[in-house]
Amino acid sequence: MIFSSIPFLYYFLPAVLAVYFLTPKRGKNAVLLLASLFFYGWGEPKLLWLMVVTIAVFYLCGLAIGRSETHKKAWLVFSIAVGVGLLGLFKYADFFISSVNAATGLSVPLLKLALPVGISFYTFQCLSYTVDVYRGTVPPQKNPISFGAYVALFPQLIAGPIVRYADVARELEDRTHSWENVGIGLRRFVIGLAKKVILADNLAMLTTLYRDSTEPSAIFAWMYAIAFTLNIYFDFSGYSDMAIGLGRIFGFHFLENFDYPFLSKSVTEFWRRWHISLGSWFRDYVYIPLGGNRVGKIKWVRNILIVWMLTGLWHGAAWNFVLWGLLFAALLLIEKAIPGLQQLPGILRHGYVLLAVILSFVLFNADTLAQAETDFAALFGCAGLPLFTRETGYYLRSYAPLLVIACVGATPLIKRAAQKLGGNRLVQSVEPLLWLGLLLVCTAYLVDGSFSPFLYFRF
Repeated sequence: MIFSSIPFLYYFLPAVLAVYFLTPKRGKNAVLLLASLFFYGWGEPKLLWLMVVTIAVFYLCGLAIGRSETHKKAWLVFSIAVGVGLLGLFKYADFFISSVNAATGLSVPLLKLALPVGISFYTFQCLSYTVDVYRGTVPPQKNPISFGAYVALFPQLIAGPIVRYADVARELEDRTHSWENVGIGLRRFVIGLAKKVILADNLAMLTTLYRDSTEPSAIFAWMYAIAFTLNIYFDFSGYSDMAIGLGRIFGFHFLENFDYPFLSKSVTEFWRRWHISLGSWFRDYVYIPLGGNRVGKIKWVRNILIVWMLTGLWHGAAWNFVLWGLLFAALLLIEKAIPGLQQLPGILRHGYVLLAVILSFVLFNADTLAQAETDFAALFGCAGLPLFTRETGYYLRSYAPLLVIACVGATPLIKRAAQKLGGNRLVQSVEPLLWLGLLLVCTAYLVDGSFSPFLYFRF
């Protein structure tokens, strides 16, 4: 089940909301836990046991770390071993086996295990919980239902943002429910739904047309690269908006996950604005424990490379993801090594970041390294393709309005305009109708369109 689906919008969510708000305060976390397990099991019933085992192991480890005086570290290491072990088994085992086979000529059989949806997200949440309990940042959660609701919380279960226990610990025990929160949450949810259904899914169609093209060209290759970059942005930021909106309806205040990253004037700034929860997680639980930048230059470079290699691997078990992460490591190191880059005119720095990000996502979206090489060759006129074809002209005319709208939508312009209009009494009176109309438009797309899962489901 996904947010952008008729079953979720018109069956699951209304039923959960009705039961949740009719349930007394003491039972609300139980409702969320049961609803979340049902939500997860709807798509992967065979792997529901993995979610339950993960909840049980980290709940017990949290209690053991909180109560033990002499074995705290052992329990922490055990919890990390379980979390990383399960993640490695289900997500990375075949990648490492195939890599060893390719390097050595062996024929070790692949495990071919199904990848549990959202395992990277909920594993990282669990790891941050036991680490924070060990550090004394938060007390262990003694209520298994409350802890289970935190781990399995369906609004952000399968594609983030990564919510740390410390950020919602208070609200798990005592949160405020109000019509104001419901209204804010619904508006945010509809915005995210529109990003996904109207923008991301149609941009995805353009990237598919390029892959299926019989008359590719260099211009079409650039259209593809830009379309995919915008596609993954609106897909993932749209999901984050929906998760934040749903969380608000249920009384949770999840932190923002995107902050107009395409406005950035450095790669460093870009990663402060893109997938904020992941970047801060790696900073606090990997980079700083390794010593951060408070070490010698060689160790600092090592720390950067480790963090970004892991960032790449987190996104997928393939070499193109590893290279994608290392590419950003290299760009970050270059920015640190050449301080004069920050003295360049803003338009040049902004252009450099956009170009670097677009090219990086071409690598990100390649099925193989060979395909990535072909894609880059097409972009830079080294693949024997013409600059322009009749087919390119047709799709350029067809998708130019969508690309322009998406580019504008990736900036704060629409938000600022909406804020200015928000003070108008006429706009305020018809605003509910506007949001309802947008929901109906999205519904029409869903009824008429085909299934389109979120890109980050595979992570």
